[in-house]
Amino acid sequence: MGALSALIVGPCVAGPLAGALLYISQTGNAVTGGGALFAMACGMSVPLLLTGLSAGSLLPRAGGWMNNVKKIFGLLLIATAIWMISPVLPVTANMALWGAFAILCAAFLRVGEAVAQGAGLGGYASKALGVLFLLAGLFELIGAASSGQDVLQPLAHLRGGAPSGTAATSTDATSTAHGGPRFTRIRTLAELDAALASTDKPVMLDFYADWCVSCKEMERMTFPSQPVRSAMQGMHLLQVDVTANNADDKALMKRFQLFGPPGIILFDASGKEVPQARVIGYMPPERFLRQLQRAAG
Repeated sequence: MGALSALIVGPCVAGPLAGALLYISQTGNAVTGGGALFAMACGMSVPLLLTGLSAGSLLPRAGGWMNNVKKIFGLLLIATAIWMISPVLPVTANMALWGAFAILCAAFLRVGEAVAQGAGLGGYASKALGVLFLLAGLFELIGAASSGQDVLQPLAHLRGGAPSGTAATSTDATSTAHGGPRFTRIRTLAELDAALASTDKPVMLDFYADWCVSCKEMERMTFPSQPVRSAMQGMHLLQVDVTANNADDKALMKRFQLFGPPGIILFDASGKEVPQARVIGYMPPERFLRQLQRAAG
């Protein structure tokens, strides 16, 4: 299970790991680089070790109330399993799993039973929460059955227009979700060189993959920002989908010394890469806007 978890969770640490490896390769300082990797490992593992060491003294005593705690943590483990496997599943499968999970939560809250006499405010709150879980689960299942493309907005595609998934793909272009910009897809180094040679405005090259969590965070929280969208309108937007990780994908990543997505390379109007303007990993709108402004000169 640890090995399988590493395969799924690995892309989540690609950004900071790539930064540490790039620092080592550029500075040649193996001691500092090794210390950075060791500090990163400690940051990921020490909280778990402290929790294990303190469990006997910090946790309250066992009792009948622990039965409810056991159920809650059981549901949290199921939710964690769905969240961990979600990057490698289609969106509709994720929606179906989350819908089933929400209905399971409603069942544990006994949504189908009447509120007991004298239950008080807690009983009614539990009933209301169960109804909300039931409705959320039904919405997710309906969205999955109707080819929805957004777990957080399962019925948004029923309003008409393009689906609001991670990408509405076509042969040459994609438009990101949630009102984001439109990218032109490239597949080879030759296509990239041709695009850079023919441009008369700054270029943004986005490395994307369906399993990349940070890529989807950029699509959901950074690209739709109005200042960012305005800045990107004056740029030639290119995107490389490295989901398949084929030979062309590897060649493109090797050219820019990327270990994997997410990675955004910015070029000026002459087609030359802007120094120190790369974006590795998720970046909030305010910082990303400054990078775009640097590329625009």
